[in-house]
Amino acid sequence: MTSAAVEILGLGLGILGWVGVIVACGLPMWQVSAFIGGNIVVAQTIWEGLWMSCAVQSTGQMQCKVYDSILALPAEVQAGRALTVIVALLGLVALLVTVVGAQCTNCIRPGKMKSRIVIAGGAIYILCGVLVLIPLCWFANIVISDFYDPSVPSSKKREMGAALYIGWAATALLLFGGCLICCCSCSQRDETSFPVKYSAPRRPTSNGEYDKKNYV
Repeated sequence: MTSAAVEILGLGLGILGWVGVIVACGLPMWQVSAFIGGNIVVAQTIWEGLWMSCAVQSTGQMQCKVYDSILALPAEVQAGRALTVIVALLGLVALLVTVVGAQCTNCIRPGKMKSRIVIAGGAIYILCGVLVLIPLCWFANIVISDFYDPSVPSSKKREMGAALYIGWAATALLLFGGCLICCCSCSQRDETSFPVKYSAPRRPTSNGEYDKKNYV
């Protein structure tokens, strides 16, 4: 029962991380305007994401525009698009695989195969966390490098947006949830690797003696 509860906890964390990746992928706040000038009152704030850029006016109005050309985008944006979409699809696969092999479901009979399927689901969750971490760290490195680069104009400097922090939280959930799933499945596999075998009791014959076939 304890391993099943840990497995469900890991699955729940993996689902939360998967949803967080989807939210971070859709948000346009991967990079935001940096307020480094003397006057903090600005006319608009710029948000830049994987799919669109938005301009938020001081009056509260927001205008967003989807990027026109995919090939004209920077390499980090193209890589971020590809990896986040791949992670979103892999997260769905991990969910289905883990549910099929979970202890609380009867899709497959308990045994080594069931444990291996759950381990595969946890490994896919861990892979999702590693893949989504690549564009997040790439964006963060570019933002930090440009911010401290004196050759970059102040109007072009950006800060890390909320989508990066959501993505990092989702990465932690994916990695932790995948590790929990793999660990509890491995422990369950070790417990069932040496099954106890019971032999049938010997029955006496009609004359009161034991049948000789019981000794063969």
